[in-house]
Amino acid sequence: MATSEDFTRLKQQVAGETQLLQWQQKLTEQAKKTLDASPSAYEIPDGLRLLATSRRVLDRVYTLALLFRLNGDKTYAERAWKELEAAAAFPDWNPKHFLDTAEMTHAFAIGYDWLFDFLSTEQRDVLQKAIVEKGFAPALKIYRAHSSWSKATHNWNQVCNGGLGIGALALAEVERDQSAEILRSALESLPLAMAEFAPYGAWNEGPGYWNYATAYNVALLAALDTALNTDFGLSQMTGFRDTGLFPLYLTGPLGRTFNYADGGDRAIRAPQLFWMARKFNQPVYAWYEQSVAAPAPQDLLWHTSTARGPKEVNLPLDKYYRGTEAVTLRSGWEDPRAVFLAFKAGDNKANHSHLDVGSFVLDALGARWAIDLGADDYNLPGYFGEQRWNYYRLRAEGQNTLVINPDSRPDQDTKASTQITRFDSKPQRAFAIADLTPAYRTHASNVKRGIALLSRKDVLLQDEIQTRTPAEIWWFMHTPAAVKIDDDGQSALLSQLGVNMQVKLLSPQGARLELRNADPLPDSPKPEGQARNEGIRKLALHLTDVRDCRIALVFKPVEAAEAPASAEALPSIQPLSDW
Repeated sequence: MATSEDFTRLKQQVAGETQLLQWQQKLTEQAKKTLDASPSAYEIPDGLRLLATSRRVLDRVYTLALLFRLNGDKTYAERAWKELEAAAAFPDWNPKHFLDTAEMTHAFAIGYDWLFDFLSTEQRDVLQKAIVEKGFAPALKIYRAHSSWSKATHNWNQVCNGGLGIGALALAEVERDQSAEILRSALESLPLAMAEFAPYGAWNEGPGYWNYATAYNVALLAALDTALNTDFGLSQMTGFRDTGLFPLYLTGPLGRTFNYADGGDRAIRAPQLFWMARKFNQPVYAWYEQSVAAPAPQDLLWHTSTARGPKEVNLPLDKYYRGTEAVTLRSGWEDPRAVFLAFKAGDNKANHSHLDVGSFVLDALGARWAIDLGADDYNLPGYFGEQRWNYYRLRAEGQNTLVINPDSRPDQDTKASTQITRFDSKPQRAFAIADLTPAYRTHASNVKRGIALLSRKDVLLQDEIQTRTPAEIWWFMHTPAAVKIDDDGQSALLSQLGVNMQVKLLSPQGARLELRNADPLPDSPKPEGQARNEGIRKLALHLTDVRDCRIALVFKPVEAAEAPASAEALPSIQPLSDW
């Protein structure tokens, strides 16, 4: 991923740029802690994954080896060797959960390459043998059978092909035949997953897994560039040059993402954005990573000083990601108090997906009002199997969406694929409409949800539902705010951090807002061990005996000193077909 000339250039940059010098100092502080720590041990605490150990080894080797290359202090190289020597003695790298093997192969490839001049012949032989026996051998079984992750279209493909491909490049001169087979196989497999970036660079697994997938995707492309002077055209695949915009658009003004699927809402720290900024001449990618970098060693390695913010490059405020079927709308860039509205339709069959068709998040005035609860514990029984839809956070009732006839299981069609049917972005009004009918096809002949940003301030959310027989309908929104509902049930005031959000029910007549805990409905599954969702409340509507209804609510950000909106200030209701 770097030539000797690159390291020489980086030394000069660090000396001349305050930001890089500060990052190097932070990495040095981390490395000093590692110097006093024991080498990583073979630990599989959950009985399945060695992944935490593999990632620790990878992080330590990157940091120690980079510092050695920058300042020549052999103390760092010696400690990196101890880390690698310990992992080389592991009985295996846990190929039953192959991410563990791939990430460890990555670590050993970096150690072998970046420390090559420091290592003795005997030490190089130890690393070479470990990569061949614990990385290549189990990988070749999968490649030759065209099985498992080698034919996947999700993050496992990029991580496994990336880690192994880097290993193959590291050993190409000493393990020519196996390295050639590994690299050829990786180059044949990787496009299966990279095709998922088309057409506009989105990722079905959500922004968190976008980061994991692209980190390994870019690592391999960068290694191919420095080793072979070509990435065989992979970086030119449709959507890949644009994928750096995905974390920008999916991140709100508070640095929190629209974390659909199995993801958290923390900021996406992605050093690969610096590489993409260079590769595709996209300074806004560098701006994003520069604003959130922790830093990681790759931040120094790929850093570019050409960063320009979204306001400077005049990035559009709104985005529709066709294919992934996600939309984001906002009142402005680079404003922590801006309104941010993110909404999805999408495919319930996507890897890591929840039953979250129709769900949304909402930020305004420096607070997040509608939240996605994110993933639960991956080690829960059947989390990736038959019990997946028993867990509250993964079901529709654990999202900010609709549930129709909650006694049916699961509460959305698990094979449903739904689409945004209309998207419009104008200065005073931006909106998206999704046809959610496939997710509720058992009970409904038509389900549509529209969500609009009015005057770049207020939010209108409107559902139109026609059921096949009289039905029970729940409308849910999860919030961390304190909630006070008026006596008539027609409006609610949400409060947090000294600011408010007024929620006004516009339709249907006779319905009432209510407040619930973020818990399963009485007749829903309640498996032991799932997250308790403490501190989260659920604004809800409950309708019964419904055949044809329109649900409409308006959300108005309100400063603490402002008066709630009057009836005259509320929007009129029009059919979605007239939006």
